[in-house]
Amino acid sequence: MDETGWGTPEQLLDALKDVVDPELGVNIVDLGLVYGVDIDADGHATVEMTLTSPMCPLTDRLEMDARYVLEPLASDVAINWVWLPPWSLDLITEDGREQLRAIGFSL
Repeated sequence: MDETGWGTPEQLLDALKDVVDPELGVNIVDLGLVYGVDIDADGHATVEMTLTSPMCPLTDRLEMDARYVLEPLASDVAINWVWLPPWSLDLITEDGREQLRAIGFSL
């Protein structure tokens, strides 16, 4: 926690690593779905994130899980769904690539 009593952007990002895409088994940060996080002095957290596809059936699940892991760090959480730039394989971190390779994906 910082001097305001709320989490820092780095802590928010770290907490979001506990949100796992159920289809791929990799967290949303390492998949490159989180474009940014911010938190103001009043604890209002904003997460800019996307999905692998705008028609993803897991939107509600991922949003619910993200809110759950961020609740201890923020007074409230807003998820802004972002479609530009569109998600691509290039956004997956090296850790995410290793996790996908471990379950049989070739990247």
